[in-house]
Amino acid sequence: MKIGGLNIKRRVYSALNADPSKDRVSLVVTVVMIALIGLNLFAIILDSVRSIDNAWGYLFRAFEFICVATFSVEYLARIWSCTASPEYRHPVSGRLRFALRPLMLIDLFSIVPFYFSFATSNLLYLRLLRTLRVVRVARLNRYSSAMRLLAKVVREKREELVVTFGIALLILIMSSCLMYEIENYAQPDKFSDIPSTMWWSICTLTTVGYGDIYPVTPLGKLIAAFVSVLGIGLFAIPAGIIGAAFVEQLKKRDAHARCPHCGELLGSEIK
Repeated sequence: MKIGGLNIKRRVYSALNADPSKDRVSLVVTVVMIALIGLNLFAIILDSVRSIDNAWGYLFRAFEFICVATFSVEYLARIWSCTASPEYRHPVSGRLRFALRPLMLIDLFSIVPFYFSFATSNLLYLRLLRTLRVVRVARLNRYSSAMRLLAKVVREKREELVVTFGIALLILIMSSCLMYEIENYAQPDKFSDIPSTMWWSICTLTTVGYGDIYPVTPLGKLIAAFVSVLGIGLFAIPAGIIGAAFVEQLKKRDAHARCPHCGELLGSEIK
């Protein structure tokens, strides 16, 4: 369909996917969506206060309906217009591949709970569906360049992060088994089994230390001190990996940045 030589499908696809800094319509769409997501999250928080919900609950329901309707229209528009891209030009398989992209799945999960709530009267299930509305905040990843950059960093360093978390899991299991063997005789009600002891290990490795479970034997205290110190260094590793990769990505982006006036690479002057 064309109006005045402009392909509507291509224009919709461009408005929903183009760089906001280069497309005014895309910028408006981005600003509106970010505002709706932020206001929706704020409404979810206020809606949990019973006194506010009793007085203004109907406004929260109306606003949620408006948000879901807007998100639904946007989702359908993305599915409809994606065939304007050569990568997804097939009307069936192209749309299916486009719909299975991580960001599209997040979009879908952010609106599906609202529609499912009409199909059940189970209060527990309804509360779970209402809680899942928080998934909508994940949609910010689509509109934030910083969030996209962070996601790229995590993807590129996923192997290192998987290894780090694998080591953390191994230490968690080993410390839990060891502390169970040491403390079970002294505190059978606290360290009753290894799964229960894992709660202590998690709190200790993350240096949270709630104090609800703690060792009382000398050997147990010695192991706990060692695990606490180990946890400080262990959980600093992923932060260091992500931080270094983030700086590396920023340098790469700056190296490919161009001057808006002359078009020259800004990073070309840096030797």
